[in-house]
Parts: sequence; C-alpha cells; structure tokens
Amino acid sequence: MAKAMLIDTSNCLFCNACTVECKRENDVVIGKQIFWTEMLTHEVGEYPNVRQYYHKRACNHCTEAGCVEACPTGALYHHPDGFVVLDQDKCNGCGYCSQACPFHIPQLDVANPLTGEAKSNKCTFCVQRTANGGATACSMACPFGAIAFGERDELLVQGNERVAALQAKGVTKARLYGEHEMGGLHVLYVLEEEPEVYGLPSAPQYPATISLWQKIVQPLGSVTLGATVLGILGAFFVVRRNIRMEEVK
Repeated sequence: MAKAMLIDTSNCLFCNACTVECKRENDVVIGKQIFWTEMLTHEVGEYPNVRQYYHKRACNHCTEAGCVEACPTGALYHHPDGFVVLDQDKCNGCGYCSQACPFHIPQLDVANPLTGEAKSNKCTFCVQRTANGGATACSMACPFGAIAFGERDELLVQGNERVAALQAKGVTKARLYGEHEMGGLHVLYVLEEEPEVYGLPSAPQYPATISLWQKIVQPLGSVTLGATVLGILGAFFVVRRNIRMEEVK
C-alpha cells in the first residue's frame, strides 16, 4: 500500500526538530541554503491582530510528478510505495526538475566547483528507512505529533477527522490539502487557512512545457525540427537552472 506523511499544521510549534533530524539522517550539505526540510513562518493580519502559521516545506511526493516526467536520466522515479526518490548518482545537474515542480522544491548545488558539476537536492522520504519498514526521520523527531507517517489511506481518514474537529471548534477554513492535488500527494496537510497562506498553490500543476519536452520533443530529438526545438527548450532550462542555483547560494 502507498505510504504517506500527514502534517498537522495546527499542532506545529516551530521547534525545528524535523529540520535538524533531516539534515543529520540524510547528510544534507551544511553551510549553504540547501534544505530537504525547511520550516517557514507565514504572518496574517495587522497588529495587534496578527496570527502566525507554520509550514514544513519539503517535497510533496506527487503522484503526477513533473520532476519525474522531466528528468532525462531516471535519477527521479517513483518508489513502489508511491513517494518520489532522487538518486543523486544518476543526476546530471540539468535542472529540469527545479523548473517542473509547481512547489519549487528541488534545489541545485554545485557538487564540484572545478567542473561546475551540479546535483539536485530534495527530500527522498528517507528511503533508506522507509523501504525497510521504518518511518521518516522528521516524523520520528517531532515532539508534538504534528507529523504522522503511515499508510496513505489511513492518514486520509485521520486528516479528514482532524479537519472536522477543527471546523467544529470554529476553524471554518480548515481543510485537508493533498488528497487530490497533482494526482494525490504523499505528504498531506491539515491546514487552518487557505493553501496560499502557507505558500501552497490551491491548484498546482506543472508547466505545459514539461509535457512537450518529455512526450514530444525528446522523442523527436533525432529529427531536424525536433533537434531545433530541443535546443531552444534546452537553452531555456539551462538559463533557469543557473538562476535557481544563484537563488540557493
């Protein structure tokens, strides 16, 4: 059965235990703005009526994943349990994944300054743990029970029950995010406000250029017209790759 995580933002107290444990467990590069898990704060309202909402930002492990569609080397792929794995050994640093993701998650880091070789970075759902029956490091580290790991079907029930409880308490905008978005996310969120408040798109979708690239242009690569279009799109993605790399330094 498909695995997932449920993030209950109403129980998150911004302790950052998840980010620390993620870096430790996955040997995430230190000293750069590279995060596989990142805690964000969103403020709503004006003083003195201000409210803060917290959001654990990481890969949402989409069922219909633009990054998987765009990856030309197979470095990004779906695990049998549904989540999206990144094999950095196969990554060629092209940056297509960073452009294909509607959540802007994959980050590029220069792995070899002498050659300019880059590698993509993102949460891998702690595949070294979850593939062997364990839970994700962030869910194990959370001291407030805001992160649950388990079977996706069960977490959907749990998430909807939590939403109903919040609505019964007067949190009228409470909702479950991720049940249907991008074919169904493997990271589900209990939200107290609209998704945009947390920096999440209400109707995420990956760019149409990704479908064009993967399903039309690449198969035509050996044809003159296809090669021309391939070159144009390739140049576009390379430029965007360089911009994204500047953003994370």
